Amino acid sequence: MATPSKILLQTTIATVEDDWHIGRFSLLRDYLSDLRDAGGEPLFEVVARDRDPAGAPDSVLSQLDRSAFDEIWLFAVDTGGGLTPEDCSAITRFRQRGGGLLVTRDHMDLGSSVCTLGGVGAAHFFHSKNPDPDVSRHCADDTFNADILWPNYHSGRNGDFQHITIDGPLHAVLTDPDSPDGTVHSLPAHPHEGAVGKPPDDPSARVIAKGRSKLSGTEFNIAVAFEPSSAGGPAIAQSTFHHFADYNWNPSMGAPSFVTEAPGDALAHAPEAQRSVERYVRNVALWLAGRPVDTPTAA
Repeated sequence: MATPSKILLQTTIATVEDDWHIGRFSLLRDYLSDLRDAGGEPLFEVVARDRDPAGAPDSVLSQLDRSAFDEIWLFAVDTGGGLTPEDCSAITRFRQRGGGLLVTRDHMDLGSSVCTLGGVGAAHFFHSKNPDPDVSRHCADDTFNADILWPNYHSGRNGDFQHITIDGPLHAVLTDPDSPDGTVHSLPAHPHEGAVGKPPDDPSARVIAKGRSKLSGTEFNIAVAFEPSSAGGPAIAQSTFHHFADYNWNPSMGAPSFVTEAPGDALAHAPEAQRSVERYVRNVALWLAGRPVDTPTAA
């Protein structure tokens, strides 16, 4: 019997009900927990948590390199200071010892504490920290939200889905043998996605998927993959945590009160898009754990 891979789903804020706390990623947690191999055994053991109260290193993140976790999905939902230096150092060491790492954030400066993460932090571009070196993209794309400055790419309403474009050779996490062209083709939409890109000095990284703004037509990067190397384990830098949030999978699950845009419902009426989203999540989880993404699963 294969041992389940251990996944940590982790936010960068303490539990606050009217915010993007870890309970707002319950559909992701349940989906990963329910995945089974061909023999019916669980593929993953999932722990989902918010960080400890601010002001001190987090009790789990600051010791992550000494933990039994195989991978971490870090949802950077803070407005500043979400990770302490001790947290960042331990997460960096975790990846250096071969752990898998997904780091995702949102628009403007939301989640900018990830900048200090070794390697993957450099793939995240913010308004005030580590701005996109391509100054032609320093513009506000989401014109419906005047208070949200760049980066803020508008891929659609929360609750809708977007068609993504494969960039370069097809990456394992984007494969889908059940789709007509063999690829993942859809992800949840969001009115103001953040910006990611390949760090110029990291040969292990490349952009693997892109989206396109429904307002300006601007193409933007959705995901950057870091291949396992002597520098560390596999990693993904993702443009927004809304690709994984309950509200984007099912708006009836609710959102914090500061979310004011009217949601859509296109994803709920598109079974193929839903399956594509689930396939991407499954692929990422397997790949980050060092397992083949074509692992047979129970019917």
